[in-house]
Amino acid sequence: MLGVAILPILMVLLLPASALMWGVSGSSLVFLALLGLLAARARGASMIASATRVAFWGALAMALTAGVGGLFGVAA
Repeated sequence: MLGVAILPILMVLLLPASALMWGVSGSSLVFLALLGLLAARARGASMIASATRVAFWGALAMALTAGVGGLFGVAA
């Protein structure tokens, strides 16, 4: 499981605080898209559609979470 978390951890270590949210979100979306590709390959589905679908819903979930955080004053 550490292998999946290595890119976001590197982002935390290397990026300045002002770019941290975007860097971690972007690397997380990359991994979500890769997991979508892997799932599609395992099931014989369209790889592009699956990666797009997983990345889209992941991005939407992140945006909603950031919006709720902003609403309650706890967003970065």
